[in-house]
Amino acid sequence: MPEQKFDLVVLGAGSGGYAAALRASQLGMSVGLIEKGKLGGTCLHVGCIPTKALLHSAEVADVTKESAKYGVKAEFGGIDIAAVTKYRQDIVTSKFKGLTGLIKQRGITVIEGEGKLTSPTTVQVGDQTITGKNIVLASGSYSRSLPGLEIGGKVITSEQALELDFIPKRVAILGGGVIGVEFASVWRSFDAEVTIIEALPHLVPNEDESVSKQFERAYRKRGINFSLGVRFKSVTQNDDGVVVTLEDGKTFEADILLVAVGRGPSTQGLGYEEVGVTVDRGFVITNERLATSVPGVYAVGDIVPGLQLAHRGFQHGIFVAEEIAGLNPQVIDDVNIPKVTYSHPEVASIGLGEARAREQYGDDKVSVYDYNLAGNGKSHIIGTAGSVKVVRVNDGPIVGVHMIGDRVGELIGEAQLAVNWEAYPEDVAPLVHAHPTQDEALGEAFLAIAGKPLHAI
Repeated sequence: MPEQKFDLVVLGAGSGGYAAALRASQLGMSVGLIEKGKLGGTCLHVGCIPTKALLHSAEVADVTKESAKYGVKAEFGGIDIAAVTKYRQDIVTSKFKGLTGLIKQRGITVIEGEGKLTSPTTVQVGDQTITGKNIVLASGSYSRSLPGLEIGGKVITSEQALELDFIPKRVAILGGGVIGVEFASVWRSFDAEVTIIEALPHLVPNEDESVSKQFERAYRKRGINFSLGVRFKSVTQNDDGVVVTLEDGKTFEADILLVAVGRGPSTQGLGYEEVGVTVDRGFVITNERLATSVPGVYAVGDIVPGLQLAHRGFQHGIFVAEEIAGLNPQVIDDVNIPKVTYSHPEVASIGLGEARAREQYGDDKVSVYDYNLAGNGKSHIIGTAGSVKVVRVNDGPIVGVHMIGDRVGELIGEAQLAVNWEAYPEDVAPLVHAHPTQDEALGEAFLAIAGKPLHAI
């Protein structure tokens, strides 16, 4: 087939890839977007969107069970997993159609098939040679396992968990990070018995320790079991399910084992190293401007070491398109990218945790205020507990915000503006927060750490 030539060729149409394509098109570039699966990648089809649909179904189940507390007569009749699946799939289908239409409207050429980098300016897709003045590697990630732990039968990944046509009665989850605790939240709301196995000392271990401890208390209250600080050893399968053994000899029995130990970079066999791109343990190494070791070749998203978040990939894609266009975009460090765990309760954070702030600036140079959501009217109305913790440098800016409680993910927008704009609490405190909203909790925390608490002591 004839060679196709573009200003920019993007290998992978997940969050990072399609964002790069859209922004480059806006900037007047011709774009070839290569994807072996569906536009939208992991996030849209088997990650962010479908899992959050499941979590909303779980939230509706919980509210229905507790409806009498709110003066509403409703009866919880169980979970229709086929209807839940349809609801989830309809949302994904709608978003996919919207993205497909947008890509087409922007004049981006979509090349279907598996691409392989063959030179600094070419990608091979079957018998087609796709040439670009610049190339963006955006091949995404896959569900990892542990050495010697084979996926199959009753040992499943998050992708397979989404497709289950039944609700397991007993679930073991290997991994207490975001994926693990979100599925734990769903299955517990669906009345399954859940046990999380995490080798590190805390659940959601990448969060501020005070948040992790509150999270663990909340999960205990919900009846979610967990084992911390002991590593997984082995799993066996039988007719009844699985038996998980830890290194200390303790065992757990369950119907299935969900392996949720993180995601690995999808780079193997794609020609990156052969062309000269530096790869370390599967990850593409870039400089701070996302350029690889090969001139004209960039990398974005989950294949770049750091946070594996859809919105990080999205930001990477925009950044690279603007970098190629010579706009000199601003670098956003991973620590200042917001993180949200959409469990019940939610966790949301941005910036440095208390321990890291004290390590970086000095113990006597950091102030912290932790506002309890018990003092927030809207949180009381919706029945959630939790806190908003603000970390600042003394006589300096806010460097971290860490929140736990239902719906706190919706507060991360203001928090990330405060941190990324290096706002001083004294500058933010006079701003008005609508009443009654959970956003007031942020306002109260800013007031308190600025030295003029109103409802806080």
